[in-house]
Amino acid sequence: MSAATTHGKTPYYFVPAPSHFPVQASFGLLLVIFGAGQWINGHGWAMWVLLAGFAIWAFVLQGWFRTAIGESESGLYSDRIDVSFRWSMSWFIFSEVMFFGAFFGALYWTRLHALPNLGSLENAVLWPDFRAIWPSSGAGMTGSPANIVDPFTTMGPWPIPTINTLLLLTSGVTLTIAHHALVAGHRAKTIFWMWCTVLLGVTFLGFQIYEYHHAYTELNLKLSSGAYGSTFFMLTGFHGFHVFVGMLMLLFITIRLMKGHFTPQRHFGFEGAAWYWHFVDVVWLGLYIVVYWL
Repeated sequence: MSAATTHGKTPYYFVPAPSHFPVQASFGLLLVIFGAGQWINGHGWAMWVLLAGFAIWAFVLQGWFRTAIGESESGLYSDRIDVSFRWSMSWFIFSEVMFFGAFFGALYWTRLHALPNLGSLENAVLWPDFRAIWPSSGAGMTGSPANIVDPFTTMGPWPIPTINTLLLLTSGVTLTIAHHALVAGHRAKTIFWMWCTVLLGVTFLGFQIYEYHHAYTELNLKLSSGAYGSTFFMLTGFHGFHVFVGMLMLLFITIRLMKGHFTPQRHFGFEGAAWYWHFVDVVWLGLYIVVYWL
């Protein structure tokens, strides 16, 4: 607690005391990045460094969030803090928009610019065996005239991607119902619909795990399957990770609701998680059309 805070009174603007959490979280992320980089380059020991980084990071974040929740429930956060949280969450979601925009942009550039240019007459002298066909689903196709990409089958929209689309759209509806119930002061109804939303998120992840297993074992579709495979797994994989994070957000918000946190007037923790979940829904709609249909 800040030394400038008077006990029992909401400060004009709460300033927390110096904290060790930022340094510890940064150290955990350093291990994650270092371990992931070394693991990709074939060092088996790096997997344990990666897992250790995730463990440290998760431990630090739960302590950090627990502290922030305690400060909020103690009445230390004024309306100015509420506004700063809203701006912070807005900029965070904007950064996520740019993150996914980069991957959608890579897919767009590959299909509509790089592929036609490489298959043009100008490049025929440099790469005479190249065929500008999307996707590169067979040996010798597109970016693999030297047969370095094994034949694979592309992933269509039926049935799992369509089922997952329905699941996420339904979860957006249940989350909105829960929000309206919270504003109306119906806590039990809010908790029920929040659990429904969490369950829908878990079901989505279960279907995606099955889809990945099906892709690797039956379709021979892998991260190394040319530009198609890399963009497919990067887009769907990162989105799946965001669904997992959003599901955890909603789970912890639901637990807080069961503990009596939030009021119809003050519940930005709920709203912030809801913003993130709706963002994940919108990204999936774009991904569903661009990756599975087009």
